[in-house]
Amino acid sequence: MTTDSMPTPAEGEAAPVEAGAAPAGTGPTPAGNPRALARARRRQSAARFWRDYRRNRGGLWGLGALVLIALVAVFAPQLVGADAQSVTDAPGGALESPSGEFPLGTDQFGRSVLALLVWGARVSLTVGLLAAFLCVAIGTLVGIVAGHFHGWYTTVLMRITDWFLVMPTLVLAIALATVMDRSMWTVIIAIGVTTWPTTARLVRAQTLAVESRPYIERARALGGGHGHIMIRHVLPNVMPLVLAQTTLVISSAILTEATLAFLGLSDPTVTSWGGMLQDAREAGAVSAGHWWYLAPPGIAVAAVALAFTLCGRAIESVLNPKLGVTR
Repeated sequence: MTTDSMPTPAEGEAAPVEAGAAPAGTGPTPAGNPRALARARRRQSAARFWRDYRRNRGGLWGLGALVLIALVAVFAPQLVGADAQSVTDAPGGALESPSGEFPLGTDQFGRSVLALLVWGARVSLTVGLLAAFLCVAIGTLVGIVAGHFHGWYTTVLMRITDWFLVMPTLVLAIALATVMDRSMWTVIIAIGVTTWPTTARLVRAQTLAVESRPYIERARALGGGHGHIMIRHVLPNVMPLVLAQTTLVISSAILTEATLAFLGLSDPTVTSWGGMLQDAREAGAVSAGHWWYLAPPGIAVAAVALAFTLCGRAIESVLNPKLGVTR
């Protein structure tokens, strides 16, 4: 049959659609590929997040500083040499002042303070990241469970949280580090298991807010169990808060690690910024006025803590529209 002989639709009647053709004006849709649609939404969310994050100048400065410090820590062997921590092969004299050969002077063993500072970035960043991850993991788990369930076990969880919250964190960390072996993992565990209550409180409040929304009731009505609701509905909604809290916890973990190392509760064979401050104190750098041995590690700890804080505030302002984006 030719085109001219095909019947035309009557007035008010829809035109016939060929098999396999999409309706006119709809265009291609990813409805047949849910994974592609999910990936597209993630890319759009990431692009929107980065666009908003770039408006925060403090966050950009903090991110740039963290990237630079991370690169220095990763490539420390190539930058200062693998034997920079050796005491027997120290290249200089004891407590030499800054010079062209040693820009930040030397320590009591003749090692370059600049080289030790570069190596210390590895330990300080590693301890800060792992301790913050442990802290946030415990706090998120306790917060979601305490916010989702109701009963005596929730009361017990929150009373334990309150007990950890009112106790001095540093005192608890010192007590744990004292009774355990001196190692980097001891410091990580001591920081992680004593700094989670704040995260737990924040996550529980967010969980209560999420579970009051109508779609949670619909999920329960459709047969969703506790695990399904907590993992598929509550956890994705509290993750922005957890992410912002993580960046803030990392700075506190780095400061706590430096304090524990300064008190001599970390592994003495590992070079860290807090350990450098402890070595400087034992060498009499404070009374002798050897500022080049004291100032660099202290400034490094403060700079990294400030960088993480700037990033955390920027992420928090992007994820929470009520705060706005500050410059």
